[in-house]
Amino acid sequence: MKILPAQPNDVAKLLAFREEAAAWLSRIGSDQWQRPYPADKLLETIEAGTVFMALDGDATAGTITLTPNAEAGLWTEQELKEPSLFINKLTVARTHAGQNVGGRLLDWAEDRAYQAGAKWLRLDAWTTNQGLQAYYVRQGFEHVRTVLEGVAVNGGPRVSGWLAQRPARPAEHGFFDETPSPDLIV
Repeated sequence: MKILPAQPNDVAKLLAFREEAAAWLSRIGSDQWQRPYPADKLLETIEAGTVFMALDGDATAGTITLTPNAEAGLWTEQELKEPSLFINKLTVARTHAGQNVGGRLLDWAEDRAYQAGAKWLRLDAWTTNQGLQAYYVRQGFEHVRTVLEGVAVNGGPRVSGWLAQRPARPAEHGFFDETPSPDLIV
């Protein structure tokens, strides 16, 4: 497997990938990702160099967004002062489910955070997706708090977010052949 930065010509592929994940989430009873994701917003994050794709041959096995920017309204000002990288939109193809692609992407992201000088690898998960929350706990994340609709802690409108973090550490072993990408700044 290789991990590569997504390119602008990957927008359609990544939108279809997200639609596949949304359909699967709906089948298992989750309301997560039921609104279409805006192509222009996805393109903006790709152009910022924060979207990565895990490729298994020519197949997209997974995708992750790793950014130094926190979602508005979730983390306190004190938390935002701590060097951190933030995970968004971790998705694994149904064809690669059960192969620990998500865990490997999280470890890759944690290593990138460590190399960038971050103290924490942080994320927010869909508040009603308890299965996803349990998955992140199994992956070593500690629940920080849940921000509910209309109760943003640091400005900005926010629907909700289950917040978790784990310390940034170097990976114990390499999982992917990584193609160089722009450095993330903490």
